[in-house]
Amino acid sequence: MRRINLSPPEQAALESTFKTTPDRRLRDRCQAVLMASRGRKRTEIAQDLGLHRSSVILWLKRYHKRGLAGLQIQWAPGKTRRIPEELAPTIQEWVKKGPQSCGLDRANWTYEELAVYLYQQTGIDVKRSAMQDFCQHHQIRPYRPTYRYLRGDPGKQQSAREELAALKKTRTANCAKV
Repeated sequence: MRRINLSPPEQAALESTFKTTPDRRLRDRCQAVLMASRGRKRTEIAQDLGLHRSSVILWLKRYHKRGLAGLQIQWAPGKTRRIPEELAPTIQEWVKKGPQSCGLDRANWTYEELAVYLYQQTGIDVKRSAMQDFCQHHQIRPYRPTYRYLRGDPGKQQSAREELAALKKTRTANCAKV
């Protein structure tokens, strides 16, 4: 393996990244390159960092080919989500309108019922946990929607306020008699 010779700007960039990054793994990679540039053997670097020698060799090869960008952590893309992102406004609208507008006899949605309704409407079969993750990702709260009272009939709301005020008056009158 070739020796790593760092120019002053490269060394400054590595030291800056080493000192400022919150990612421990990137810090270890920068430290390995800096130690190798100072003449340390790969086995000693691996022992000092508590790693296998092949990891250090791999990092040094990546740095030699791509520079500091070669040391960045490359995450796997991961599994695609079962519920497409385009359905977020539709699901949010279902939650806002409530289960009654969708033909269900419930006051609020549950994640399970949303998953079943999604399957009925789109054919996408998901479990409760996938629906819960999707809703949390899009800040959809099916259990405690805060917008339900805004859709109410103003006349019914006013009559309910009047009934409540009348009940409070009778209660205070009964408490005063006792």
